[in-house]
Amino acid sequence: MAKTEVYSWRLSEELKGELEEAAKQERQSVSGLLERIVAEWLHTFRVARNGNEEEQKRLHRAAARSFGKIAGEDPARSEKVRQAVAKRLTERRAR
Repeated sequence: MAKTEVYSWRLSEELKGELEEAAKQERQSVSGLLERIVAEWLHTFRVARNGNEEEQKRLHRAAARSFGKIAGEDPARSEKVRQAVAKRLTERRAR
């Protein structure tokens, strides 16, 4: 793959020194090391993102089976949630 694009950014003197030392130890240029690091990170990012999307779809399908299936005797129950929760907590604390 031909390298035709340039990207530059500022970094601390310490980080630059560490990067140059790492490139030296890997016996490659700083540019080559950065390209490898970025390629590996992007691959990991894509895998994580796609895995997460698939997991979210799976969870949504599982939850969708329950959508709209809550039934009860009291049609105003949702309006009384705060009182119902407070009552249950009071009962639990009394035990």
